[in-house]
Amino acid sequence: MSGFCSRGLAVPRRRTLREKIGERIARQRGDVFLTREFRDLGGEDQVLRALRGMVRDGQLVRLGYGVYGRAEASQLSGKPMLAARGGFIDAARQALNKLGVEWEQTEFQRAYNEGGSTQVPINPAVRVKGRFARRLSYQDTELRLER
Repeated sequence: MSGFCSRGLAVPRRRTLREKIGERIARQRGDVFLTREFRDLGGEDQVLRALRGMVRDGQLVRLGYGVYGRAEASQLSGKPMLAARGGFIDAARQALNKLGVEWEQTEFQRAYNEGGSTQVPINPAVRVKGRFARRLSYQDTELRLER
Protein backbone atom coordinates (compact mmCIF):
# COMPACT_ATOMS: atom_id res chain seq x y z
CA MET A 1 0.00 0.00 0.00
CA SER A 2 1.32 3.38 -0.88
CA GLY A 3 0.52 6.70 0.70
CA PHE A 4 0.34 10.00 -1.14
CA CYS A 5 2.42 13.08 -0.50
CA SER A 6 1.07 16.64 -0.72
CA ARG A 7 1.73 16.75 -4.50
CA GLY A 8 -0.35 13.65 -5.14
CA LEU A 9 2.69 11.43 -5.82
CA ALA A 10 2.74 7.89 -4.52
CA VAL A 11 5.13 7.35 -1.62
CA PRO A 12 6.30 3.77 -1.21
CA ARG A 13 5.55 2.18 2.15
CA ARG A 14 8.59 1.22 4.21
CA ARG A 15 9.06 -2.51 4.68
CA THR A 16 8.71 -3.87 8.19
CA LEU A 17 11.48 -5.81 9.88
CA ARG A 18 9.44 -9.02 9.55
CA GLU A 19 9.11 -8.44 5.81
CA LYS A 20 12.86 -7.87 5.49
CA ILE A 21 13.61 -11.04 7.46
CA GLY A 22 11.06 -12.99 5.42
CA GLU A 23 12.63 -11.81 2.17
CA ARG A 24 16.11 -12.81 3.35
CA ILE A 25 14.84 -16.24 4.41
CA ALA A 26 13.16 -16.71 1.02
CA ARG A 27 16.46 -15.99 -0.76
CA GLN A 28 18.52 -18.44 1.32
CA ARG A 29 18.93 -22.07 0.31
CA GLY A 30 19.21 -23.71 3.71
CA ASP A 31 16.39 -24.56 6.09
CA VAL A 32 18.02 -23.29 9.30
CA PHE A 33 18.60 -19.70 10.37
CA LEU A 34 20.44 -18.13 13.27
CA THR A 35 19.35 -14.95 15.01
CA ARG A 36 22.73 -13.38 14.29
CA GLU A 37 22.13 -13.65 10.53
CA PHE A 38 19.57 -10.85 10.86
CA ARG A 39 21.57 -8.63 13.23
CA ASP A 40 22.23 -6.06 10.49
CA LEU A 41 18.50 -5.49 9.95
CA GLY A 42 17.69 -4.18 13.43
CA GLY A 43 18.35 -4.35 17.14
CA GLU A 44 18.56 -7.72 18.88
CA ASP A 45 15.25 -7.29 20.71
CA GLN A 46 13.48 -6.22 17.53
CA VAL A 47 14.85 -9.18 15.58
CA LEU A 48 13.87 -11.63 18.34
CA ARG A 49 10.37 -10.14 18.49
CA ALA A 50 10.02 -10.44 14.70
CA LEU A 51 11.25 -14.06 14.74
CA ARG A 52 8.84 -14.95 17.57
CA GLY A 53 6.02 -13.45 15.51
CA MET A 54 7.07 -15.54 12.51
CA VAL A 55 7.01 -18.66 14.71
CA ARG A 56 3.55 -17.70 15.95
CA ASP A 57 2.37 -17.22 12.33
CA GLY A 58 3.77 -20.60 11.27
CA GLN A 59 6.55 -19.31 8.99
CA LEU A 60 9.34 -20.63 11.24
CA VAL A 61 9.79 -23.22 13.98
CA ARG A 62 12.13 -22.72 16.92
CA LEU A 63 14.80 -25.42 17.22
CA GLY A 64 16.85 -23.97 20.06
CA TYR A 65 18.34 -20.81 21.49
CA GLY A 66 18.84 -18.49 18.51
CA VAL A 67 18.15 -21.30 16.02
CA TYR A 68 15.07 -21.36 13.79
CA GLY A 69 13.96 -23.65 10.98
CA ARG A 70 11.90 -23.00 7.87
CA ALA A 71 8.28 -24.16 8.33
CA GLU A 72 5.54 -25.32 6.02
CA ALA A 73 1.92 -26.23 6.67
CA SER A 74 1.26 -29.92 7.26
CA GLN A 75 -0.98 -31.45 4.61
CA LEU A 76 -2.71 -33.52 7.30
CA SER A 77 -3.29 -31.05 10.10
CA GLY A 78 -2.54 -27.67 8.54
CA LYS A 79 -0.21 -26.90 11.47
CA PRO A 80 3.33 -25.64 10.85
CA MET A 81 6.02 -28.32 10.63
CA LEU A 82 9.74 -28.35 9.94
CA ALA A 83 10.35 -28.07 6.20
CA ALA A 84 13.87 -29.59 6.09
CA ARG A 85 13.99 -32.41 3.53
CA GLY A 86 16.02 -34.69 5.77
CA GLY A 87 13.84 -33.97 8.81
CA PHE A 88 15.04 -32.83 12.19
CA ILE A 89 18.45 -34.53 11.99
CA ASP A 90 19.24 -32.68 8.76
CA ALA A 91 18.13 -29.36 10.27
CA ALA A 92 20.20 -30.02 13.41
CA ARG A 93 23.29 -30.75 11.30
CA GLN A 94 22.74 -27.53 9.34
CA ALA A 95 22.48 -25.65 12.64
CA LEU A 96 25.71 -27.20 13.94
CA ASN A 97 27.49 -26.24 10.72
CA LYS A 98 26.24 -22.65 10.94
CA LEU A 99 27.27 -22.47 14.60
CA GLY A 100 30.77 -23.62 13.64
CA VAL A 101 30.58 -26.85 15.66
CA GLU A 102 32.65 -29.77 14.39
CA TRP A 103 30.61 -32.99 14.32
CA GLU A 104 30.58 -36.42 12.75
CA GLN A 105 28.15 -39.31 12.43
CA THR A 106 27.81 -41.71 15.32
CA GLU A 107 29.11 -45.27 15.04
CA PHE A 108 25.55 -46.59 14.65
CA GLN A 109 24.81 -44.23 11.75
CA ARG A 110 28.09 -45.02 10.06
CA ALA A 111 27.52 -48.79 10.36
CA TYR A 112 24.01 -48.47 8.91
CA ASN A 113 25.16 -46.26 6.01
CA GLU A 114 28.01 -48.65 5.16
CA GLY A 115 25.74 -51.68 5.28
CA GLY A 116 27.33 -53.13 8.42
CA SER A 117 24.04 -53.03 10.30
CA THR A 118 20.38 -53.39 9.38
CA GLN A 119 19.18 -51.49 12.45
CA VAL A 120 17.96 -48.04 11.43
CA PRO A 121 19.18 -45.36 13.86
CA ILE A 122 16.00 -43.79 15.24
CA ASN A 123 17.25 -41.21 17.71
CA PRO A 124 18.94 -38.22 16.09
CA ALA A 125 22.49 -38.13 17.40
CA VAL A 126 25.86 -36.73 16.39
CA ARG A 127 29.34 -37.00 17.82
CA VAL A 128 30.53 -33.51 18.72
CA LYS A 129 34.19 -32.57 18.70
CA GLY A 130 34.93 -29.86 21.22
CA ARG A 131 32.51 -27.92 23.37
CA PHE A 132 28.84 -27.46 22.59
CA ALA A 133 26.21 -26.95 25.27
CA ARG A 134 23.06 -25.85 23.43
CA ARG A 135 20.01 -28.04 23.17
CA LEU A 136 18.46 -28.52 19.75
CA SER A 137 14.99 -30.02 19.66
CA TYR A 138 11.83 -30.15 17.59
CA GLN A 139 8.50 -31.21 19.06
CA ASP A 140 9.35 -34.22 21.27
CA THR A 141 12.69 -35.04 19.64
CA GLU A 142 15.99 -33.75 21.00
CA LEU A 143 19.38 -34.07 19.34
CA ARG A 144 21.60 -36.43 21.36
CA LEU A 145 25.21 -35.37 21.62
CA GLU A 146 28.01 -37.93 21.97
CA ARG A 147 31.49 -36.93 22.99
